[in-house]
Amino acid sequence: MKSFLAVALLGAAVIGGSAFAQSTQPADRAAPAVTSQPSNAKMALKGSWRASKLMGLNVYNEANEKLGDVNELLVDKSGKIEAVVIGIGGFLGMGEHDIAVSMDKLKFVEEPVQTSSTSTATTGAASSNATNRNANDWVPDHAVMSGNKEQLKALPQFKYSDYN
Repeated sequence: MKSFLAVALLGAAVIGGSAFAQSTQPADRAAPAVTSQPSNAKMALKGSWRASKLMGLNVYNEANEKLGDVNELLVDKSGKIEAVVIGIGGFLGMGEHDIAVSMDKLKFVEEPVQTSSTSTATTGAASSNATNRNANDWVPDHAVMSGNKEQLKALPQFKYSDYN
């Protein structure tokens, strides 16, 4: 019986020793406390766009001519978008001329592009569905900026290697 008690005490000491050896972290090294969001936090995100959905977004000029598409969003350390890299021209990424422009050069539009091939005889229900879809899908339909392909290709080409 003594040997059983000795083995049990030794086992408890070995198992419990590792638990006692753990210590709590000092308050300054602990992870910051999670703050609760206000009850209206869901409303604060209404009208926001997902950055992942902006990638590949078509960019047009005021004459509804396609200029290119969004290739990249450049974000500073605070999370602010510093520039948008747009691929001008090319085909399937080949022969593109990348340029970097500030966000204020782009106007994001939630309605589909109006081209000469777009039918103007849409029903009210179809038009309503397109508007509702765009208002709730976390992504604009396209972006608009001034200029044409030739003017934008004349801008300095953006190269990632220039900033390494």
